[in-house]
Amino acid sequence: MAFGQPRIEYKTNAQMRTMHEAGLVLSRALDAAVAAAAPGVTTRQLDEVFAAVLLEAGAKSNFLGYHGFPASICTSVNEEVVHGIPGEKVLQDGDIISIDGGAIVNGWHSDSARTVIVGTADPEDQRLSDVTEAAMWHGIAGLAKGKFVGDIGAAIDDYVSSVPGKPLGILEDYVGHGIGSEMHMAPDVLNYRTSHRGPKIRPGLCLAIEPMLVRGGIETAVLEDDWTVVTTDGKRSCQWEHSVAVHEKGIWVLSAPDGGAAKLEPLGVVPVPIPN
Repeated sequence: MAFGQPRIEYKTNAQMRTMHEAGLVLSRALDAAVAAAAPGVTTRQLDEVFAAVLLEAGAKSNFLGYHGFPASICTSVNEEVVHGIPGEKVLQDGDIISIDGGAIVNGWHSDSARTVIVGTADPEDQRLSDVTEAAMWHGIAGLAKGKFVGDIGAAIDDYVSSVPGKPLGILEDYVGHGIGSEMHMAPDVLNYRTSHRGPKIRPGLCLAIEPMLVRGGIETAVLEDDWTVVTTDGKRSCQWEHSVAVHEKGIWVLSAPDGGAAKLEPLGVVPVPIPN
């Protein structure tokens, strides 16, 4: 602790390369889970598909058993925001589902989430997902261009506020985080603009950037399972997330096979592989 603040873990290049290995396994597992999301499929089946990829790769889930969480992914459907527990819920045509997962390779963690619309998409749900994903990439670009962790939330907030059409809400109760030898570490990564600049961005910093947007109000509640977070107004929600590393040459998206190049280059950021 420094002045009452949790100490930030700064990684070596070798440690960040191992985190990238974990991120690549995670990306493949999310690919499989997203591909399996279809009408008639249960959220438990998505969890089984995801877990099978990790098992084949020799990686471990960092969700399974985390404070007693009973699955390898969170499956949050419709008004569920985060931390939905996979089970017998059957996906229906038009559902929007956020799939959040993580993997551990040699003690180093990755964390990433994607949203998929099952079957026929409501245009407003598609807009919600598209804006949330773009907000994540703007936040990652904010990390690349910024000086302080607070610049990430400012970039996300500025982008979401600039999108034409009906305003979308940015959740404030749940935020991104540091990641490394544990899944959740300092610092918190806010998804909205605030006067608090946060810690300085410097090499070795690894963050999970994960905006959560809603079509209605930003108030949430936790269900009786003590995990699933829902919007109190029943409006639909969305989450996208990537783990990102800062090194002396630039940034690299640890949970993206291309390091984030395809999405970041249009935003003026060219990601750089982690040096040996």
